Amino acid sequence: MINYIYGFIGVFIVSLVSLVGVFSLSMRADILKKYINFFISLAIGALLGDAFIHIIPEAFESGVLGVETVSILIISGILLFFIVEKFVHWHHHGEDKDEDHIHPVGKLILFTDGFHNLIDGAIIGASFLVSVPIGVATTIAVILHEIPQEIGDFAVLVHAGYTKKRALWLNFLSALASVVGLIIVFVFGNIVEGAALYFIPIAAGGFIYIAVADLIPELHKTKNIKHSIIQICIIMAGVLSMLALLSLE
Repeated sequence: MINYIYGFIGVFIVSLVSLVGVFSLSMRADILKKYINFFISLAIGALLGDAFIHIIPEAFESGVLGVETVSILIISGILLFFIVEKFVHWHHHGEDKDEDHIHPVGKLILFTDGFHNLIDGAIIGASFLVSVPIGVATTIAVILHEIPQEIGDFAVLVHAGYTKKRALWLNFLSALASVVGLIIVFVFGNIVEGAALYFIPIAAGGFIYIAVADLIPELHKTKNIKHSIIQICIIMAGVLSMLALLSLE
């Protein structure tokens, strides 16, 4: 029962992260961009740390799934997120050809972000079904990678023509999809024993893909040596934060 309570608390906190845009309203664009890079660095470390320090070892040590099965599920997670992102880019490219593409792109962002939040909620739910420490670590990793994404989504929605207040509200509604994902996994987990153990390695593959394919390329846009060193240090801090959470297990 405690796992379910922690799960709902986790997705509630993740949903509140969608309101982070309110703190960016008074920030200059150059300052906001600088801090986004720092948040991205922290998210990379947290995602990779959670995947390789918590999720994957737990999947291997469970003894329920074979080594080959876990490995295939991790690869499947990477490919799944790759396919989903490809699908989004194809549709986004189609919208760009429309003369009045600003508002449709805003709606596309809401749809894709809602789907992403649905997956995040499912990942958090599956993690808490395995254990509370794994769930806590995964929730923290999700929060850290949600912060830069939500700031970016907020900026896109405002650019698409929404007022700042409406953009915040729509972003929050989209974030509530994580609650749906959590409930689906909790119900599915009750019906099929050990279902979470199959979903967790897929989630790890998704975390790896997000960190390596989406976030790390963003850091390569920074050529300044000092900023690059700071980014590396923050990535390590993210990894160490996941390592520190092992003490909860």
